Amino acid sequence: MFSGASTFADAVDGAFLFILVISVALLVLITFLMIYFVIKYNRKRHKKAVNIEGSLPLEILWTVIPTILVLAMFWYGWYGYKKIRDVPEDAMVVQVSGQMWQWSFTYENGLVTDTLYVPVDTPVRLNLISLDVNHSIFIPAFRVKEDVIPNRTNFTWFQATNVGSYDIACAEYCGLLHAYMYTKVVVMEEEDYSQWFVTASAEMDAGEPEEIES
Repeated sequence: MFSGASTFADAVDGAFLFILVISVALLVLITFLMIYFVIKYNRKRHKKAVNIEGSLPLEILWTVIPTILVLAMFWYGWYGYKKIRDVPEDAMVVQVSGQMWQWSFTYENGLVTDTLYVPVDTPVRLNLISLDVNHSIFIPAFRVKEDVIPNRTNFTWFQATNVGSYDIACAEYCGLLHAYMYTKVVVMEEEDYSQWFVTASAEMDAGEPEEIES
């Protein structure tokens, strides 16, 4: 937490921290009140129960405050979610295929790799397909996680902010070797990425069999 490598990291961490703080505050408040009332209304002090009339202001208060808190958490989460679903028009497109138990990445020129290579500070759209069962692509450092479903094309996107190598995992149980369905996303400087892409594409072309004329 607080060490993300994409433009989503701050928003996701902020929403998580906001919800965590509210949850801890409510836990402390409720626990304190529970202990306080247990001590104050102990049977030794109040052997005979006394009927207490309801309080309208109090009922309104404990209805309005939780409603405001829940709506605030919803808005915070929805605001970040909209950004995650709003893909820039100039985003680089990569098709991601999930299958038991590996990932493969297909670039726009047909190049296929088992590791995702992307340039830094560039929006990247991932079109997600599954070749067998349900998967879920998860890049913890980018705060990105999206389901990969058979017979359906899903999508997500990110913009990496730091050069480096980051884990990609499957976050949906998909069978015996689910825990081993790992690979990497390698974030490179623009110049280094361009050089890698040209070299990898040339190797792909050189490895293709020549067409036989009939």
